[in-house]
Amino acid sequence: MQPFQMTERQQRFRNQYVAAISPWYNGILHVAVMYGLGLAAIAWCVSRMDGARWEWLLVLPVALAGNFVEWGMHRYVMHRLRDVFALRAIYDRHTRQHHQYFTDGDPTIHSIKEFRIVFFPWRVLAVLAVAGGLLGWATAQVLNANAGYVVFVTMIGHYMVYETFHLCCHVPENAFVRHMPLVNTIRRHHAAHHNLGIMMHLNMNLTFPVADWFMNTSDLQRGLFGHLFNGYDETHIKPELKPLIARFRSGATQEQRVTLDGPKLDPDEQRALLASIQRPTGA
Repeated sequence: MQPFQMTERQQRFRNQYVAAISPWYNGILHVAVMYGLGLAAIAWCVSRMDGARWEWLLVLPVALAGNFVEWGMHRYVMHRLRDVFALRAIYDRHTRQHHQYFTDGDPTIHSIKEFRIVFFPWRVLAVLAVAGGLLGWATAQVLNANAGYVVFVTMIGHYMVYETFHLCCHVPENAFVRHMPLVNTIRRHHAAHHNLGIMMHLNMNLTFPVADWFMNTSDLQRGLFGHLFNGYDETHIKPELKPLIARFRSGATQEQRVTLDGPKLDPDEQRALLASIQRPTGA
């Protein structure tokens, strides 16, 4: 994965964002609370199970459903402005802040204080816990208590994986993120998503790019196995996207054609994006 240079536009936004972070914010506390509560909830559920066997098979369909929910939330909420209080706040935090702070020119953080722009607020875990609790309870009524706990554990576990993979996408380059299978895949996949030309449409997964492969919203033209284990390989990027990606790495293009709400694409660029999505999956 080739490193690129941060533009002046990105540097200005970073300086303004960091200056506005509350002096009371503590990145270590943020992460400790999130992981501590999440792991404690998982441990409590496991301790309550009684002889669970086949119920663990529910991890697969629940995790797969979560992968598509993650994709849908990213594409249709985090990158689409909805004038509803909570949805608008999610959009503002993601498109107007996160995607201005990080580009494929420099997608990395350089201090613990910057955890503020990487991790979700604690309330996201609380909302997920309520949703997981309701789905777990419903599953317990239909199947049994063990099944309900597995559903809840899988949903909270998916969130833990999401946050961990997202952190791996934004830390400085190191041997672990470069060589660890799946992690190196999502690191390249997410860095490509931060290209300001394609950010609103492509590479919406942040755990495993399963939904992106199935929905054909990946910048790569590969099968499912190739998507999962692509690593840093850029040889399979769809050819119609390469000029668009290169153009929006330019500081001049970013200054002229990128707003807080995303890029202003011309008709040819819009056609290139549409053509990439309409390609047969895996062709």
